[in-house]
Amino acid sequence: MIHTHTQQNGLRVVLEPVSTVRSVTIGIWILTGSRNETPNTNGISHFLEHMLFKGTSNHTAKEIAESFDSIGGQLNAFTSKEYTCLYAKVLDDYAEYALELLTEMFFESVFPEEELEREKKVVKEEIKMYDDMPDGLVHDLLQEAAFGNHALGRPIIGTEEQINAFTKQDLQDHMNTFYTPENVVVSVAGNVEESFVQKIETYFDRFTHSSHPFQYTKPVFQRETLAQEKKTEQAHLCLGYEGLAIHDAKIPSLLVVNSVLGRGMSSRLFQEIRERKGLAYATFSYHASYLETGMLVIYAGTTKNQLEDVKETIQQTTADLIQHGLTDKEFTNSKTQLKGNVMLGLESTNAKMSRNARNELLLRKHKTMDDMIKEIDQISYADVQAIIEKTFSDKPAEATITSASS
Repeated sequence: MIHTHTQQNGLRVVLEPVSTVRSVTIGIWILTGSRNETPNTNGISHFLEHMLFKGTSNHTAKEIAESFDSIGGQLNAFTSKEYTCLYAKVLDDYAEYALELLTEMFFESVFPEEELEREKKVVKEEIKMYDDMPDGLVHDLLQEAAFGNHALGRPIIGTEEQINAFTKQDLQDHMNTFYTPENVVVSVAGNVEESFVQKIETYFDRFTHSSHPFQYTKPVFQRETLAQEKKTEQAHLCLGYEGLAIHDAKIPSLLVVNSVLGRGMSSRLFQEIRERKGLAYATFSYHASYLETGMLVIYAGTTKNQLEDVKETIQQTTADLIQHGLTDKEFTNSKTQLKGNVMLGLESTNAKMSRNARNELLLRKHKTMDDMIKEIDQISYADVQAIIEKTFSDKPAEATITSASS
């Protein structure tokens, strides 16, 4: 059972006890990501996430790492378009120890100048690493093609020039603006009692930063076509169709369609592009949801001279979906697959902690497993056909990365 609690300062806590495991995963989630940045501060949410590991008033960066390694725990963080997460997974005996260290990193990081300059080099190497991975870079290019100059169109990691410009004061200003109680959710899942909520309240009772409401603007879906040339052996293609916002009740219907289209080896794209025509090794589709919008993405990697064949095959596949819809077998199997994904995807404490945090942070509501299964069972064929026509009737945004030497 999921327990929710809101402290007097506005901080929200979500706790899901799981008595059948010996682990506990604790996450501190902040409603800020590249979506909350300007062109001049693009990348600061991700850089700040890195700097939370680089020393507090009580521990050096090395001591923080040793603290978790010494108990066999895992400490990590990530930044997305709309949120940042700092989390740890430990044995249940060390749950409060992990909570204490996480809150110390959250409240007492000091951003030493020497660490700041050193970590700039690390993040710039990370940028170079992504730049050498065209199969990932093409997804960032698609975001720009779909969302243009809107913040959702900019990369999470930023650019080398922007990273070089960040100061300690910039990091502190970003924290003061967005790391406020109303923007934070602490999510816990694992072998802990409900009383663990009181321990969280004790550690976070000093959290009194003033709220600075952020004015979100809904992006206009651009449907642009962008191309880059790089030194690469393959051509990489991404097509993006306007999808659904995270709160949209039609998302389960779209996920059923996505299962048939490009999720798994039996999907239409995999069978047509790889198995029947041999045009690509990797091809798949997925749906990404944001607060006011979303995007269904199709990816394929192929040789440059087969790029048009792949694109034509994708267009034929989506056109056939519009004209003929799903077969009865596809409709039934995809709903069963979706239910299996929901259940199997929540077996670990990491997954439970993440799901509960996102639901609280972005939706402020929680569904039981039975609710989710019922929701999938109630999807009708008419629901699916309507979402197919809504999604694929308009021109997609398009991004390609091809070889400069071909």
